[in-house]
Amino acid sequence: MPDRIFVAVAWPYTNGPRHLGHVAGFGVPADIFARYHRLKGNDVLMVSGTDEHGTPNLIQADAEGLTPKEAVDKYNRIISDDLRALGLSYDCFTRTTTRNHTVVVQDVFKTLYEKGYLIKKTGARSRPRPGARFRIGTSRAPARSADSRAPAATSATTAATSSIPTSSSTRDRGSMGRRRSSRRRSTSISIYRRSRNRSRAGSRSNRTGGRTSATSRSTTSPT
Repeated sequence: MPDRIFVAVAWPYTNGPRHLGHVAGFGVPADIFARYHRLKGNDVLMVSGTDEHGTPNLIQADAEGLTPKEAVDKYNRIISDDLRALGLSYDCFTRTTTRNHTVVVQDVFKTLYEKGYLIKKTGARSRPRPGARFRIGTSRAPARSADSRAPAATSATTAATSSIPTSSSTRDRGSMGRRRSSRRRSTSISIYRRSRNRSRAGSRSNRTGGRTSATSRSTTSPT
């Protein structure tokens, strides 16, 4: 009896056309796996679609002067046509904005909750994840001179762009790490030099018949 093989491929965002690098990452490996099992006579279901929810899609729509619906419709058509032209053998290629997708996703989470696999709890709001790609909302402008008239808040696009880590911030973190490392090395060298100087002072005192300092006696191991 043939095995039933479900191939769940990653869902590409509809915030632009997918290039060959994307397809090589999510499409080609899954397609090879599905074709292999079809050749073995197994019952294969290879499913994916375009991900049409989320901030990247909204930002792209705003950049092109389109409504979110117009933008995702445009890129769903482009991505679907490209994947079909490349010969990827999806059994079902759909969209996250379909009614069926909404019903199925809600049913999955509802079933998991009813069976006790999801726990409902209240917790304190955590800080944003470091390196978060997007941050949507309004942000207060930094303080400026009294005569400047900076806007009180930025647009969603500006706020999102400002939260993307830059190469300069990466260099700042790197230089900070190097400074910390340098301080640790300099501290270790200072301790080593003080210890070596104390040992030398004790040795000279012993050779000349003088009294060994309290510091030298405290660091000398009992015989």
